[in-house]
Amino acid sequence: MAVIHRTTMTPSKPELLARWLPARPWFRGGATPVLARAGGFRLDDPAGEVGIEFVFVTDTSSGEPVTYNLPMAYRGVPRDGGADSLIGTSEHGVLGTRWIYDGTRDPVVVAVLADLLAGRAVPQAQNESDAPDPTVTVTDPLPIPAPTEFTVTDDADSTVITTPHASLTLPRVLRASEPSGTVVHAPWRTGEMTTERGVVLVAHAAG
Repeated sequence: MAVIHRTTMTPSKPELLARWLPARPWFRGGATPVLARAGGFRLDDPAGEVGIEFVFVTDTSSGEPVTYNLPMAYRGVPRDGGADSLIGTSEHGVLGTRWIYDGTRDPVVVAVLADLLAGRAVPQAQNESDAPDPTVTVTDPLPIPAPTEFTVTDDADSTVITTPHASLTLPRVLRASEPSGTVVHAPWRTGEMTTERGVVLVAHAAG
């Protein structure tokens, strides 16, 4: 179970992401992103070592707001072989230095994503400890095993994680949509009192 600490992170997640996002092939904004939090949810690492969070942020640097889908991994020590996927480091007020990675490249996160799509993992509230998030749903769970190996590719719209048993597609730009097939469906904020819902993760069985 992830414990949510009411504390500070320096630099903050939006500050780290503003530096990291412009180099992504699916980023649509200007040279300096202007980010606002738009929601998200958490997942539990069964071993309790890695923090896992889907972070949704809206960028207004290009005029038209764009909301991005960013799974992130939080580690207490650097991940071996993870330098290319490091978003940055931040000083957590309780836990100390945290190494923050793009979750699509983190083996613990990818294994938990497979568990989520198979119905074995329960989405957790972003800002509460030990609180399932019923607004995040999985339709037509696919009984895939957690992978021990995978490859990752990015294009202009998405990130695709290919495992021996399935391909997991993460749309990087969130759009309102209805669930169809094996998908994770979640809400995000579009204003102080308004939300939209859409697909944040899709699975297709291999072969």
